[in-house]
Amino acid sequence: MFIDPHIHMTARTTYDYLIMRESGIVAVIEPAFWLGQPRTNAGSFQDYFSSLVGWERFRSAQFGIAHYCTIGLNPKEANNEALAAEVMELLPLFACKEGVVAIGEIGYDDMTKAEDKCFRAQLELAKELDMVVLIHTPHRNKKAGTSRSMDVAIEHGIDPNKVIIDHNNEETVKEVLDRGFWAAFTIYPHTKMGNARMVEVVRQYGSDRIIVDSSADWGISDPLAVPKTAQLMLDRGICANDVNTVCYQNALTAYSQSGQMKESDWLNPQPIDQRQSFNDNSVLRGQEPIVEAASNYALIE
Repeated sequence: MFIDPHIHMTARTTYDYLIMRESGIVAVIEPAFWLGQPRTNAGSFQDYFSSLVGWERFRSAQFGIAHYCTIGLNPKEANNEALAAEVMELLPLFACKEGVVAIGEIGYDDMTKAEDKCFRAQLELAKELDMVVLIHTPHRNKKAGTSRSMDVAIEHGIDPNKVIIDHNNEETVKEVLDRGFWAAFTIYPHTKMGNARMVEVVRQYGSDRIIVDSSADWGISDPLAVPKTAQLMLDRGICANDVNTVCYQNALTAYSQSGQMKESDWLNPQPIDQRQSFNDNSVLRGQEPIVEAASNYALIE
């Protein structure tokens, strides 16, 4: 079994859900993120957040995958200060919805004053609600941005054990682990961390507090990055226990602190019934619906 704890399923098709389930992915976490085009009003954020806790959660379940999400204002969009102020008012309305496991992904993009202001405000929201935090580290000046992100989290009194630092690479991992944070790695072709590099990170640092995810989105990305990386680890001599830890157990341990994510959600799932609908819409597009009997759908470990 695998968990993909950072994947943007809004940008994926239902076929992706199908092949993910066939490849052993039992649960996903979908962080709120930048959709590629700037949003121009708070209503577009409200509809997007609603889809994460509503339609996407339903769509995932229709293919036998437990879906969770994180809610937050992406740092890239924090630079529209007037709009960001409106979005910040929406966040408390969604942060406590069913299936929301963290505030995120938040942090820095260009490390501007506006980004810093929103980052700090969202850390305070997480602190007030006693929530897990998912931090996006910048693609430029990553080492400095990662260090600063951790400094600010600690300054705001956030327990490092409740913070997942994502988009790590070889130059950031040691500091993240040394400071007691969770270190997540995005297996994303060309721009982030390749799976062969990920094997060597686990070989060097072990499996404690390391998390593998795909961040699959609207770019060239792979929704099967987690199981593929797991297989490569096994092929290259990483022990099965370590593979299970970084591709399943650590994500469960970190995000189950929310109280929203439980292993029983997929070990004892509701049977699939694709005749169901969500606001009068179903996942069906002409195909015969899958209808599972409860006795046939218990997941065997």
